Amino acid sequence: MSVVLAIAAVLAIIYLVPFVIYAGASALGVVDIPAQASPRRFLLGVLIIKLGTAAAFVLVLFLGSPVFSLGWLTYALTWFVMFAASEIGDAVTTRSSWSEALLGVLSEAVYTPLAALAAFAILDIS
Repeated sequence: MSVVLAIAAVLAIIYLVPFVIYAGASALGVVDIPAQASPRRFLLGVLIIKLGTAAAFVLVLFLGSPVFSLGWLTYALTWFVMFAASEIGDAVTTRSSWSEALLGVLSEAVYTPLAALAAFAILDIS
């Protein structure tokens, strides 16, 4: 049950933090709201992607907890590097703008440590 709770907590964190950051950037005119799909469809798609990420984030930690004995910050940093590289790669390949990529990296810098801290606490990994 703690695994399911940890996935739910991580999902909430990794879904809401970027939502707030991108909404703020959109309000400031830094990025545009995606026009390819309806807002509901876009947010549902993001939620599905984030659900898969949250499940992987928690299950990798749960199944490999002895390996991550260095702590939540090391675990967060590992995921942050992967996420940030993906954002930069998307900007280089022009799948997203540099503004979107930088906002993504900012979001990940906030949510990876929060998600790792939550997962470690809920799963009681020390």
